[in-house]
Amino acid sequence: MKRTTQTILALAGCIVASSALAAEPGNDEGLTKADVAHISRPQFSPYAGRNYPTRVLWGDTHLHTAVSVDAGTMCRVGQEDAFRLARGEEIATTYGLRAKLSRPLDFLVIADHAEMYGLMPQLLSGDPEILATEKGRKWYDALKSGDNDKVFATAMEIVASLSTKDAPIKSEKAVRNAWQAYTALADKYNEPGRFSAIIGFEYTTMGGNNLHRNVLFRGNSSVANRTVPYSQFDSQNPEDLWTHLAEFEKRTGGEVLAIPHNGNLSNGRMFSVETFDGKPYSKELALMRARFEPIVEVTQIKGDSEAHPALSPNDEFADYEKWDKANLNGTEVKKPEMFQYEYAREALKNGLLLERKLGVNPFKFGMIGSTDAHTALAAVEEENFFGKHSGVEPGPHRWEHVVIESPDPKYTVKGWQQAAAGYAGVWATENTREAIFDAIKRKETYATTGPRMVVRFFGGWDFTADDAQSRLPAGVGYAKGVPMGGDLRKTTGGKSPNFLVAALKDSYSGNLDRIQIVKGWLDKDGKTHEKIYDVAWSGDRKPGADGKVSPVGNTVDVAKATWKNTIGAPELSATWTDPDFDAEQPGFYYARVIEIPTPRWTAYEALRFGIKMPKEVPMTTQERAYTSPIWYNPGE
Repeated sequence: MKRTTQTILALAGCIVASSALAAEPGNDEGLTKADVAHISRPQFSPYAGRNYPTRVLWGDTHLHTAVSVDAGTMCRVGQEDAFRLARGEEIATTYGLRAKLSRPLDFLVIADHAEMYGLMPQLLSGDPEILATEKGRKWYDALKSGDNDKVFATAMEIVASLSTKDAPIKSEKAVRNAWQAYTALADKYNEPGRFSAIIGFEYTTMGGNNLHRNVLFRGNSSVANRTVPYSQFDSQNPEDLWTHLAEFEKRTGGEVLAIPHNGNLSNGRMFSVETFDGKPYSKELALMRARFEPIVEVTQIKGDSEAHPALSPNDEFADYEKWDKANLNGTEVKKPEMFQYEYAREALKNGLLLERKLGVNPFKFGMIGSTDAHTALAAVEEENFFGKHSGVEPGPHRWEHVVIESPDPKYTVKGWQQAAAGYAGVWATENTREAIFDAIKRKETYATTGPRMVVRFFGGWDFTADDAQSRLPAGVGYAKGVPMGGDLRKTTGGKSPNFLVAALKDSYSGNLDRIQIVKGWLDKDGKTHEKIYDVAWSGDRKPGADGKVSPVGNTVDVAKATWKNTIGAPELSATWTDPDFDAEQPGFYYARVIEIPTPRWTAYEALRFGIKMPKEVPMTTQERAYTSPIWYNPGE
C-alpha cells in the first residue's frame, strides 16, 4: 500500500502540515531532502526513548506501628493510618496531635518487628488466648492500670523480651493472622505509578548488640503469605536468616532482601570480619551476605552510621549525630576497637580486604536512610519531627525524656539526642514495588538525613568539564559511565577515573554548602586508606594548602528557628578526576552532599514551647546526603 507523506512523518515521530512541504521534481511523495534526513534521525523529543531512571523516588523502609511489640506498648496508631500519612493524608497521633507530611512519600515499608508479630493489639484488646498466659495477664493488667510508672516499667520489660532466646508469649495463629492482615492492607494501599506499599518486617536479633535487619519482599501478598516473619526466636544468627531467605526464594520463586541498620549500636558486630560464631568468613558466606544485603541504612533517628571521628580524624564532618557511648540498651560500654566494625565507611574498606582474601566482597553495599520511627509516622523533617516513640511526642519536656534507659545513667539516652533522620532516595524507572526493589538491588540509591535533595553520581573514564554544565546530567552520565552502585568498566591507556556529580537543593531546606567525594582503597601491603576531596562548593572560597575548603558560614537565628539562604548554592555540579589513582589498587568512591547550617529540631521545639535548652543540646545541624559507592577493581 502506498504511504502518504503524513503517514511517513507520523511513523518518524513528527507530524507536520503537508502544506509546509516543498516538493522537489521527481519526488511524487512531495518529500524534500531535509524531510528525508529528518525521518532518518531518531526522535524529535530529547526525552523520547529514555529508559533510565529520570526521577528520584522518596521513601521510608523502616517504620513501626502499634503492631510492633515494643512500639505497641505506647503507640496506638495502626498500619492503615501509617500508609495514609505516607500517601499525604492528615491523621491523628497517639495523643491526638494532627500530623501531616510536607509532601507525600513515594513508597513505604512498614517493618513491624517479627518477634511476637501482632501481639500488642491482641493483648490490649483482651484476647482470651493471650490473657490465659501468665505473662499476658501481667502485661495487660500493668498497661491498663493507668499508673504511668508501671506502664513505663512494663514497656521496658516488653522491649527487653526482644533480647531473649524464647518468646515470652507464643501464638503462631496470632502471628499468621496479623501478618496476612498486614499484607492485604499493603496490597490495598499499593497503587502502581503513584504509591508503592512494599511488604516487609524487621528481624530484631541480639537486642543490645544490635544486629537488626529489615526484610523486603518484591511481590504482593500472594508471595509474602507463603511465609511468616522470621524472628530471632527462630535464630539469633543473621546467617540463618540469609539461609531462610534463600530457601524462601527457591520454594516460591519470589525475591527478598535484607537491610541492616544501626551498626553504630552493634558494639563491633554488624560489620565484623568474622562469622556470628567468631570463625573466619568463607567465600560462600560472603556471597550470601552480598546477595541478600545489597544496601545498608546509614542514618536514622538512633544516630548516623556513615563515619566516626575516631576512624576518620581528618574528616571535619564525621562527628554527626553520634550515638557512640554504649550498645542499644546501654548494658555494654563502647570500646574503641569496636568502632571499625560499626560504621559504613570502614566496612566498605574492610570489604576490599576481604575480597582480596576470599574473591568476594561481603560489604559491597549501597546506602539509604530511613526513620525507624515507632510512632507509625514517617515524619523526620526538623520542623515536623514526631520522635522515636509515642512516649516522646512533641511537647515542652520531650527533649529531656528518657528514650533509652541504661543501668548506668551516663549511657541513658535523652530525647534531645534523637536525630530527625532519615529518608531513602531511590532512582527507579517507575513507581512500582518491582522497580523500586530492583533499584535497591542494583544499589542505585542514596541516603539523606531528611531533606529531599536530588543527587546524581556517575563514574567513568571520559567525563569532561563541560559535562558538569549539562542540564541533563543523567543523559551524559549513563552514556559515558555507570551510576551510583555500579562498577567502573575496565579501561586501558593509563587513565585515571573521573566522576560526574550533581546536586539540587530541597526547596524546603537549606542551600548547599559543598559536594565531597569520599575515596577508600587497599594498598599492595593489605592496608586500607581513605581520603576526602572537596569537588564542588558554593561561593568564592578557595581550597587551602591541605585541599580543604573553609566553612560556609552560619545564618541561623536560633531564637527564631530560622535561617537565610544568603550563603550556599541552590545547586552544585562538577566533574572530578582522581589525582591519586593507582590502577593496581582496588577502591571505592561515594559522594557526600552537605547543606548549609539550618535549625535543628530542638531549636523549633524551644521556640514553640518557650524552652531554654541546656548548653549541651545542639540547636543547629548541617543536613547531608550519602550516595551509594562506585567500585573499582583492577581484576575486573
